[in-house]
Amino acid sequence: MCGIAGCISKHGAVSKILFNALKRLEYRGYDSAGMCTINNGYLQIKKDQGKIDEINARLNFLSLEGNIGIAHTRWATHGAPSQVNAHPHVDCEKKIAVVHNGVLENFLEIKQELEARKHVFLSKTDTEVIPHLIEEYLKLGLSFKDAVREACKKLRGSYAIAVICVEEPDKIVIARNESPLVVGLRDDIKFVASDVAAIIEYTNKVIFLENGDMAVVTPEIVEIMRIDSGVLVERRITELNWTVEMASKGGYLHYFIKEIYEQPHTIKEALRVQEKYLDLLTEFLDRGKEIFLLASGTSYNACIAGSYMFSKLARLTTFPVIASEFIENYGRSISIDTVILAVSQSGETADVLTALDYARYRAATIIAITNVLGSTLTRIARAYVLQNAGPEIGVAASKTFTSQLMVLALLALRLARKRGKISQFEIDDFSDKLNSMPSLVKKVLEISDKPVKELSKEVAKFNSIFFLGRGISYATALEARLKVMELTYIPCIAYPAGESKHGPISVIEDGYPVFFIAPNDETRKHVIGNIMEMKARGAKIYCVGSEDDRELIELSDWYLGLPHVHELLSPVIYVIPFQLLAYYTALEKKLDPDKPRNLAKSVTVL
Repeated sequence: MCGIAGCISKHGAVSKILFNALKRLEYRGYDSAGMCTINNGYLQIKKDQGKIDEINARLNFLSLEGNIGIAHTRWATHGAPSQVNAHPHVDCEKKIAVVHNGVLENFLEIKQELEARKHVFLSKTDTEVIPHLIEEYLKLGLSFKDAVREACKKLRGSYAIAVICVEEPDKIVIARNESPLVVGLRDDIKFVASDVAAIIEYTNKVIFLENGDMAVVTPEIVEIMRIDSGVLVERRITELNWTVEMASKGGYLHYFIKEIYEQPHTIKEALRVQEKYLDLLTEFLDRGKEIFLLASGTSYNACIAGSYMFSKLARLTTFPVIASEFIENYGRSISIDTVILAVSQSGETADVLTALDYARYRAATIIAITNVLGSTLTRIARAYVLQNAGPEIGVAASKTFTSQLMVLALLALRLARKRGKISQFEIDDFSDKLNSMPSLVKKVLEISDKPVKELSKEVAKFNSIFFLGRGISYATALEARLKVMELTYIPCIAYPAGESKHGPISVIEDGYPVFFIAPNDETRKHVIGNIMEMKARGAKIYCVGSEDDRELIELSDWYLGLPHVHELLSPVIYVIPFQLLAYYTALEKKLDPDKPRNLAKSVTVL
């Protein structure tokens, strides 16, 4: 997501340090950048849309004077990329400046309260409510530190913030909830950042703040306290033995594995989609006489899972379609009654945009799910929601897939409630299951890593692999196949398990590897039959299923048991072992999992 940095020094200007921190944060992906210092009792701000070097050429970040400052690289979630939406953001009196990483759930409610008190907002961001909130508490006579603490107590959602104030120019106040924040230590100078990469060239001594922490940072000391109580706490100083490259990957060897392990966080962020946007998409979906889910690659696999969600929860028939086939297959039937839900991580996929251009001229309604605010898809859609996964550096998708699944599940639930197709008990139960997914994914990562890493030594020797699933697990099989094939270059086949005997079973011979995705849902009894068919022909059975399924364990040559999960959410956790398998198998084969050959992150040509 966004990157934040800050620095306070006893001697000398900090603009060069902040500029270097911004450059180190470029790997996170961004659409705009900005910097603010305090000098002679005033905030000095330079910010704009674009690349850091381009902005610097226009505005000259290094000309900012002052021994205290904050900086930011923005990945837009609220408000399109623009100069006015770039951070830092300030209060009405331009005495307080804030940079923020995260997503605020209740910013609209807070904004309305502040506007009623005559606060004037300049941007479309959620972040801008923070400096105005702090301003309100300062007016009540609170100190800078206490004003920040009271403001944070009012915020719901995720945030890592750094705040400076002209009335107390000797400190940076920082706070975090669910978004990472680190303090770097050196004599007479202190650093703050969203990750170590921003500051590792200056110090390897750091303090990692914990959820609910805030800190007052001066050149000499770091005072840490709890946001809720104000009680002072101590946090351990860690000495890191990391290179700059290692720091940018959070200590992981590759971005792909880092992003796999970010999924508990990104899934939680996906659940923070603003309700009014979900309602808008729901309204369009409910009006449509024919509804297509349009996507390519991994996003198409998410759409297949989404079609099961819409059918089972909302009793709504949808047609998942590969974007490159859409015009040829359905183009002549598109009309004003057609609704197209386009799903694209980048929002720039050429096949998707070409199909949508055709559909728009036939008066179809275009709605979208994407990860990039300001992308072409957000500009042509009647309405859209962001999946809030943050930038994905690895070419092969991981966290963006699970985030798309969560947004599709939220939409399906919202539509089911609107259409009155399920009971309130079912709505509440599914909502609870959705909210439990971040912790469940974290548990699955802990369960899966070691056995999958060991399995990868065997998989690396395979010449081809079969992936089978029934029902919504067919979508999981497709994504498992795609990940393994993308990263390991092993030819893979994915099929609905019930169709495997209609041709594909002919490839089975002694020892042939067949992976089954088999959660304990209504398809399980049929999966047992499919496993028996494969075993009878000599296949070696690898199965991912429920943790206590004794029958499947006995039938399998290798088995990984996962926690129980709602059947419509099973792809979210069942895909994770296969993401890990793709990664570790690529390592076994001495391949670069971040840069699979012949692939691009965003396919912008037809």
